[in-house]
Amino acid sequence: MADNIIIRVQSPDGMKKIPSTKRETAAAFLKKVAKEFGFNSNGFSVYQNRNKTGEILSQNKTLSLLKIKHGDMLFLFPSGSSSSSGEVMDTATPHTSSSLPSILSSSSSSSSSSIIPRPFSAPQVQEDEIDQYLAKQDGKIYRNRDPQLCRHGALGKCVHCVPLEPFDEDYLNHLDPPVKHMSFHAYLRKLTGGADKGKFAALENISCKIKSGCEGHPPWPEGICTKCQPSAITLNRQKYRHVDNIMFENHTIADRFLDFWRKTGSQRMGYLYGRYTEHKDIPLGIRAEVAAIYEPPQNATQNSLELLEDPKAAAVDEIAAKLGLCKVGWIFTDLLSEDTRIGTVRYTRNQDSHYLSAEECITAGYFQNQHPNPCRLSRDGHFGSKFVTVVATGGPDNQVHFEGYQVSNQCMALVRDECLLPCKDAPELGYAKESSSEQYVPDVFYKDKDKFGNDVTFLARPLPVEYLIIDITTTFPKDPQYTFCSTQRFPIENRDILGETQDFHSLATYLSQCNSTLFLDIVSDFHLLLFLVTNEVMPLRDSIGLLLDAVKTSNEDLAQTWKKSEQWATIEQLCSTVGGQPPSSLGYGAIGGPSVPASSSAMWSCLHCTFMNQPGTEHCEMCSLPRS
Repeated sequence: MADNIIIRVQSPDGMKKIPSTKRETAAAFLKKVAKEFGFNSNGFSVYQNRNKTGEILSQNKTLSLLKIKHGDMLFLFPSGSSSSSGEVMDTATPHTSSSLPSILSSSSSSSSSSIIPRPFSAPQVQEDEIDQYLAKQDGKIYRNRDPQLCRHGALGKCVHCVPLEPFDEDYLNHLDPPVKHMSFHAYLRKLTGGADKGKFAALENISCKIKSGCEGHPPWPEGICTKCQPSAITLNRQKYRHVDNIMFENHTIADRFLDFWRKTGSQRMGYLYGRYTEHKDIPLGIRAEVAAIYEPPQNATQNSLELLEDPKAAAVDEIAAKLGLCKVGWIFTDLLSEDTRIGTVRYTRNQDSHYLSAEECITAGYFQNQHPNPCRLSRDGHFGSKFVTVVATGGPDNQVHFEGYQVSNQCMALVRDECLLPCKDAPELGYAKESSSEQYVPDVFYKDKDKFGNDVTFLARPLPVEYLIIDITTTFPKDPQYTFCSTQRFPIENRDILGETQDFHSLATYLSQCNSTLFLDIVSDFHLLLFLVTNEVMPLRDSIGLLLDAVKTSNEDLAQTWKKSEQWATIEQLCSTVGGQPPSSLGYGAIGGPSVPASSSAMWSCLHCTFMNQPGTEHCEMCSLPRS
């Protein structure tokens, strides 16, 4: 036992303890080091001193002959490392994971690393463009010289005018309106600030599952230990948010989405497509700009929504990417009409009921887990999500309001590991599952005040979902913006229940109603582009790239070039064939608009309140007035 020794080996990835013996040869010891750090046999060098002197060569000499004793520190340098020993080695980071590649000065490191050190990061992670841009910004809040409090010259600074950090809580609380959550990049600056410059900063994703690979006991439910058991979770209100503002480019986007509820009374859900930009009202803030809403297949009633499998989902994402857009969130309605004569809706979501139900929080967590946020400060390469949730519901003034939310990273972890359930009779309450023989669930707690004002810890069975929600302001610009500038409205997908179908009949009508002389203005419609790519008669998925580039860059010349293609000529021929048929067979009247079917087997619109009623009824379901 006296021959057993432990040698400490420090590398740019951290320190590891290598068990050995005094009689072990240097060659055998170096093989252990290579296996422990994941190097090949000649991909590194080991020295006895930090200044790269006293190299240990692969030879048959024993460690005792090399004067290596129990507890000695050796220094490992990867081959080809040009960094100085003072820059690479740090004896104060023994807990750094060796599974990540070493972060050395190389051409691949971006300029943002000079602002935010990333010793734990994975360089191969490609962050979003907005994250790369904000990481390079100064982010400080500059203030002018106060004429009453500042007693120094024009070039001086004091506590009253020195720039503030972007995470300064007092500044955020005094904004109008006050900001409850700092931006995510301000939170990163807070983590990476201070004397250590973020040397120990790492973002850890919460896991509620038992760690695999523990061999000291039988698997769950027969056994569990402190090494593989997930930690208990105490829910806290998240101090930061990944998105600070949601902005619809114009009112038309929201109005067209709400038309489905106005005509049927049923709720509706859609995916928000847009881009992430800088939100300048908050230091280092991010804004989600919505350019279009895609409505997937769904079954809807006045009180429920059921999403169906969407065979076009991949094509929609591909088209959006070529247009410079991405899926930034989802939107759903929760509207009940109060007075149809003046167009008011009920105010149902408030502090006395709920803002988001537990089921909606679980759905939002599911979507956020599907769209993780790439982050180089996380060992997993991702942390949190920028995916937002928007609810169209009644406001205090009984008008339609759009409220934006996200759920916290803790909620995402509970949803991902299937630990959170909704309550059947209380939508404002969730329920943390109990452990079973199939699944171990860690204890989930939350803190609240009792009747005496003391902080008390409660088990999250049930759980108020306010601990999981982050609210986000939702706005419309004063000056409308248009990514898609078409003035005509091509039918929205998956609205067959309204009689709005996407086919060549509707395309022929759409083209005949367009008054613009610019071809780009005619085809600049998100739903039209989707139809051209996904229609079954003549899909243009492989040949529409030039047109998408024209819409993305607003280039009329590119659009005219694509107009001369064989594919568009075929589309025009199909439209002219449809237009050449008798109006009765097309279902269009003489003026080019869809004629109302006279048969009782179709839905009909009430003359008094415009509500779309089911076929076979003679009285309006909304206002109870007769059909005639």
